[in-house]
Amino acid sequence: MEITPALVKELRERTGAGMMDCKKALVEAQGAIDLAAELLRKAGAAKADKKSSRVAAEGRVALKSDAKTGRHVLLEVNSETDFVAKDASFGAFVERLADVVLAERPADVEELMRASVDGRSVEDLRLELVTKVGENIAVRRFDVLESKGNVGAYVHGTRIGVLVDLEGGSPELARDLAMQVASLAPRYVASEQVPQEVLEKEREIIKAQTAEEKKPPEIIAKMVEGRLRKFIDEITLTGQVFVKDDKKRVRDLLASQKATVRGFRRYEVGEGIEKKSADFVSEVMAQAKQSR
Repeated sequence: MEITPALVKELRERTGAGMMDCKKALVEAQGAIDLAAELLRKAGAAKADKKSSRVAAEGRVALKSDAKTGRHVLLEVNSETDFVAKDASFGAFVERLADVVLAERPADVEELMRASVDGRSVEDLRLELVTKVGENIAVRRFDVLESKGNVGAYVHGTRIGVLVDLEGGSPELARDLAMQVASLAPRYVASEQVPQEVLEKEREIIKAQTAEEKKPPEIIAKMVEGRLRKFIDEITLTGQVFVKDDKKRVRDLLASQKATVRGFRRYEVGEGIEKKSADFVSEVMAQAKQSR
């Protein structure tokens, strides 16, 4: 059977695979487009398996909300390079996954990968995308917040996403706090949430820093505790200076509006992932050789 350009184009639009891959699959399938599509999916699985060990530390976050249910979703999906993270197909995949989590609330990433989208699993869609973009794609994590309070939802570009659950206050305050969390990245809501081991470790560091200070022990002790309080303020949302008014602390703002922060979640693309250092030129040449 003749493999026409129109048939190749149809398979490409259906699968998102490259033109040469589509033509090769159609030749192998003797023009049967359904079989060719299946062959491409199998090839995608094989490629994905080979790429699965490659570090995916770029990518994007997505945030979706449903006002009727009070459900909010924060999701991170990773790619190997920022180039693919900006690709329209990758962006559409991330947004689609956020919609699935919002609608179905899977228990974890494994359950999300088994979820059905138009008769296909999310894992099948991931494999298809790997085939198309030529990189490892990893669905890393998601959080679902259900709240009847004021929820601050904020995305900075595509790399930082924040959800803040606020009791009392106003939608405006909730969004301001989400922007605060995005900007200053607090680790805890308030001082009482800071683990004792974190405080002890920081106290030891401060003591070491003040060891050579030529001051009376009681003065040194006050200096240590003063610096420790400053440290606590820096790592807690309520202790931080409010970004929109540096004369106020967040705790003062909350008190003035009789509001309480129940919790927050902040995602930053690639945080905590050990990135592989590589020679960019060598990497490009290696990819070029693979594509021959």
